[in-house]
Amino acid sequence: MRVLAIDGGGIRGIYASHVLERIQNSFGTQFHRDFDLIAGTSTGSIIAAALAFEIPISDVTKLYREQGPLIFCPRRWSFGGAFLPRYKSDPLRAALNEVFQDATLSDAKARLIIPATDIGNGGVHVFKSAYDESFVRDRDVRVVDAVVASCSAPSYFAPARVGPYQLSDGGLWANNPSLVAVTEALTRLGAERSEIRLLSVGTGIGKNYYPIVGAEKRWGFLTGWGIPKFISMLLNLQAATASNVTQLLLDKHQTVRINFESDLPLSLDDVGTLDDLITKADKDFTHNSKAIRQLLGETQ
Repeated sequence: MRVLAIDGGGIRGIYASHVLERIQNSFGTQFHRDFDLIAGTSTGSIIAAALAFEIPISDVTKLYREQGPLIFCPRRWSFGGAFLPRYKSDPLRAALNEVFQDATLSDAKARLIIPATDIGNGGVHVFKSAYDESFVRDRDVRVVDAVVASCSAPSYFAPARVGPYQLSDGGLWANNPSLVAVTEALTRLGAERSEIRLLSVGTGIGKNYYPIVGAEKRWGFLTGWGIPKFISMLLNLQAATASNVTQLLLDKHQTVRINFESDLPLSLDDVGTLDDLITKADKDFTHNSKAIRQLLGETQ
C-alpha cells in the first residue's frame, strides 16, 4: 500500500509541489492511481487535493508563483497578526475556487485525508473523501472549504466555518500528516505494516528561532516569543515528531522522506523565496531519485 503525505508550510509548499512535479515527469507517476492514500496538511492540502482530483501538478506550482503574492498581501492594521489575521482569506479562497470550483470530497478520484483543527470543541478534525461508505459527514463538503480550513494558520488567516465547525490550521497537530496517514492505512484500510510504502514530502525545517540570550530578555509573547517564530517552531516540532515516529514504525526501505534544513528560520509567507525553493526541490529530487524509484517499484 503506497501512501503519500505532504507537509504544511505556507508559501514553501512550492518546494513539495515541484518535487512531485519532478517525480511525475521523470517516472510517469499518476499519483491518484499509483498511491492508495494521499494526505496533505495546510499548504500540503492544496497539493494533496489537486493530486486526488487529477489536477496537473504543474498547475499547482503555477498557483504558488502567480497567486502567492496576492494571497500573502499584508492587510492594514493587523500589526503582524497581533490584533487581526495578517492576511485576508478571500484571495486564497478565490485562487482555490479557480482550481476546484464546486467539487466536493465525494468527487475525489483517490483516497484523500486533510487534517484541520476544531478550535470550537478543542479537538482534531480530519476531512476524508468518501472512500468508506460509513463516511457521511464530509461527502458534500466542498474541497475549497476543507482546504481553506486546513490552511488557516493562527495569526495568518482567520478560522474557517465549515458547517457547524469552527476550524483552524491542521498543522497545529499534524503539520506532517505521515502519522495520520499511516495510522489510517493500518486501521481503517487494513494494511499490514510490512505492506506500507510511505513517500513523505516536507517544506523545510528551520532552525535557530531563539538564539541564546541573557536573563534580562523580556519573554512576553510579542517581545520575546514573537508570533511568527512561535507558530513556525510549533509546526517544525510537530513535523519532526511525526517523521521520527513513522520512521520507528516502518523499516528503512518502507519510507522516503524528502525535505531540507535551514540554519535560519523559515518563513510561511516570504514570496521572495520561491526561486530558491524551486532550486532546493530540484537538488533534493535528484539526491533522492533512486530511493523514490525503488519505492514506486512495479507501478512504473
